[in-house]
Amino acid sequence: MNRGFGWFSVSALVIGFSFLYLPIVILILFSFNESKLVTVWGGFSLKWYGEMLRNEGLINAAWVTLKVAILSSTVATVLGTMAGMVMARFGAFRGRTLFSGMVYAPLVMPEVITGLSLLLLFVAVSFSRGFWTVTIAHVTFSLCYVAVVVQSRLIGFDRSVEEAAMDLGCPPGRTFFAITLPIIMPAIVSGWLLAFTLSLDDLVIASFTTGPGATTLPMKIYSQVRLGVTPEINAVSTILVGLVATGVVVASLVAKRQERQRRLDAQMAAQA
Repeated sequence: MNRGFGWFSVSALVIGFSFLYLPIVILILFSFNESKLVTVWGGFSLKWYGEMLRNEGLINAAWVTLKVAILSSTVATVLGTMAGMVMARFGAFRGRTLFSGMVYAPLVMPEVITGLSLLLLFVAVSFSRGFWTVTIAHVTFSLCYVAVVVQSRLIGFDRSVEEAAMDLGCPPGRTFFAITLPIIMPAIVSGWLLAFTLSLDDLVIASFTTGPGATTLPMKIYSQVRLGVTPEINAVSTILVGLVATGVVVASLVAKRQERQRRLDAQMAAQA
């Protein structure tokens, strides 16, 4: 009985991971294809990476995407951390339901609705669409993800550590930066990475809020794919996959190192 269940679990795991990652593996493989036809293997070659680097439109779009992603994820992380602390620490206050609903709304709201509402807002206030409107839009929809991650970490937070620090004369502000912030830093980093990835991937909201000179890489890829997939698109997608994967691995290693250091400090404190 257990043996059969084990084989079923392994088979389901293999099928699930194949369904998720096999298309990505095929995309990466064909980015090194010599042939211009993306479905016909013509031998190993790096020429499409060279063509991609000479494609000024793709390079400009990639640069805009990186700037938007870094700026929007950083602002969303700061605001999302503050929102997560309010929801986790401030208890029941007047307007909490409205505040929580406004924070969580982008999680369940279709991206088309979010993009259209932001477009109408920018038109109503006569705000010229471009780099800053795309950045504001990405902050708006990625902030909620950071808030959820940070709130989840704060709910299981042992507040006795903060209370001990304040009992020893540490001011609340210094307690936050010296005690609370280092402990919740893995959650903050995870929220930043999540916001960064969502910004890199966004197409719908950016399409509504973009303007001249603010074409993001997903928009550029989508416009070219409609005319046919080229090996250059595979090369760009491979670099994006590598960038995101590297960020996730680095963040995971840093989080594990910090967790190991905290456990070591706790053991030393207990022994003392």
